[in-house]
Amino acid sequence: MNNTTVPPIETHLKSIQTLIQTAKFNEAIAQSKALQQQVTEQQHHIELWYLMAIAQRYGKEFTQALTSINALLELDALHSRASQEQGYTYLALNKATQAKLSFEKAVQLNPSLVGSWHELIQLYRQYGQQEQVQKAANHLERLKKLPPALLAVTELMHEGKLLKAEQICRHFLQNNKRHVDGMCLLAEIGMELKVYDDAEFLLASALELSPNHIHARSQYLNLLIRLGKYKAAEQQVEILLVTQPDNLSYKIAKANTLTGLGKIAQAITLFEQAIAQDDKIPGFYLQLGHALKAQGDIKKAVAAYQKAYQLNPSYGDAFWSLANTKTYRFSDEEITKMQRQRTDENLAIADKVQLHFATGKAFEDREDYQRAFQAYQQGNDLQHASNGFDINKIEQQVAEQIKYCTHELFELRRNLGLNSPDPIFIVGLPRAGSTLLEQILASHSQVDGTMELHNILGLASRLRGRESNKKEQENQQESQYPKNLAEINPTYFKRFGQQFIDETRVYREQAPLFIDKMPNNFLHIGLIKLILPNAKIIDARRQPMACCFSGFKQLFAEGQDFSYRLEDIGRYYQAYLKLMAHWQQVLPGFILTVNHEDVVDDLEKQVRRILDFCGLNFEQSCVDFHKTKRTIKTPSSEQVRQPIYKSATEQWRHFEPYLAPLKKVLNIE
Repeated sequence: MNNTTVPPIETHLKSIQTLIQTAKFNEAIAQSKALQQQVTEQQHHIELWYLMAIAQRYGKEFTQALTSINALLELDALHSRASQEQGYTYLALNKATQAKLSFEKAVQLNPSLVGSWHELIQLYRQYGQQEQVQKAANHLERLKKLPPALLAVTELMHEGKLLKAEQICRHFLQNNKRHVDGMCLLAEIGMELKVYDDAEFLLASALELSPNHIHARSQYLNLLIRLGKYKAAEQQVEILLVTQPDNLSYKIAKANTLTGLGKIAQAITLFEQAIAQDDKIPGFYLQLGHALKAQGDIKKAVAAYQKAYQLNPSYGDAFWSLANTKTYRFSDEEITKMQRQRTDENLAIADKVQLHFATGKAFEDREDYQRAFQAYQQGNDLQHASNGFDINKIEQQVAEQIKYCTHELFELRRNLGLNSPDPIFIVGLPRAGSTLLEQILASHSQVDGTMELHNILGLASRLRGRESNKKEQENQQESQYPKNLAEINPTYFKRFGQQFIDETRVYREQAPLFIDKMPNNFLHIGLIKLILPNAKIIDARRQPMACCFSGFKQLFAEGQDFSYRLEDIGRYYQAYLKLMAHWQQVLPGFILTVNHEDVVDDLEKQVRRILDFCGLNFEQSCVDFHKTKRTIKTPSSEQVRQPIYKSATEQWRHFEPYLAPLKKVLNIE
């Protein structure tokens, strides 16, 4: 009987590495080629091409080394070390221009590659790019100051190995509790993993330890903007501007903060000042365009977006922003540009996704529905592949809400929350007509429109807890929340309600009532009832096919990861219906369901019904909602500035031949 076992692939790879380290390059190449014939997994092929390229370069087989690198990059175009190795090989061939481009791509993909920065400094000197020399030298100096463990963490992060990076970083911080750079890195990993509470706590703690740490404060500022905590962000950016008054990125951050606070005119002035300082940065024009769009100046917004793509023809966000006005129509020339750019293999994934969605909108406007769907599908496939969304987790969350948010819970914990009647929550699915309902209500003299506020989601995240987030990722076990709603200290509910009112005050004006239109809050209606028992909940509902397909062709900024597969969006809609039926059962009278089609068919009747539910007198301005001047930051902003129209309700039918997977999940014949 033969007891010999085949050594694992890792053993072979280490053997090849040892051959390279002992200058046995021909043997390393031979072993790599032999192993290529045996392995089947793509990752193993990538590792072998990489080792072979290194051995070939050291063995002065430069042409063969480039062939190996190209084979690797075909399998993984974002392999940063492959680009670095390509740069070394071009240097050996005295091809300085190609080497510079390769090293630049390497550090763009992974800014912690010390070797690439070393070479770039020399190449920038050679080309007389003194400003670039200084930037590269500054970055290299920062990297060299990092302890080896943290340098390894940065490399792992940029290679997408986040959980491994987190493990090493946490271990390092256990032995170096006051290491601010380590805290900043762990916060960055937290942001990537969307564990925002952890990241916020780490950065606030880092700044307490080191108030003059510019990088920590910049990171904290960016996180606060991402979380929509604009008042806190404004305080941070003012501190940074005191230390660096001419820093353009801080001026732009301040303008974004002002946009978030609804101070659009001030924001636009700041964007224009930044552009006057440097008119070659496409992102400045893009963000100016967003502010102008929110203000309702669509003509100037379009001009700003066009300027952004003129400066950078592959800037997907500029083209998508034009499409996302919903009223812009692309020219033949623009469609040709988008078609050309989206097939560029070297284009960043984000740009490619945005160009696919923009192209889909362009073809849809021209009634070329087959090509429109094809483009939407390509954009959705790419986005889904990169976001790692799992619909099972949403279905589990819904099951847990139904299991624990019972009649008994609401009886047991009745009247513990804050009695404030101020908030009106509009919930449901995105693209279900919530912006229209918000515009109707915000046209009333007693109601302030705000935006999609993250506060309830943030509270739910805190109640869920960090450890259970990890468990959910690994084992699909039940999380602490909502089970803990029956267990936590009764005094917390009023405190949570007060905290919500206090934190959202900055988005309000003088009206007694205000709107939070975060659609995902439908998952947390039980929590809302417990902390704000006198709040109003409006469920914005739309016919399933129209709603789901409208979501499928929308590229969201963040937070709607379910919308990039037809099966996922159908299952999400079904889960939403199931949970809303549960809320209606256990909280009778707490929620008003408003069907979008009913609003379109008889606007005044539905306006009166909504106002009655909110305890408000009828005002004609709510029927004439399109005349209301206010800041609107959602994709539907231009649509709700026009009188109501019926054409959108049946748009999905043009795409019906391609929607069989969605119909199947929704049980529609």
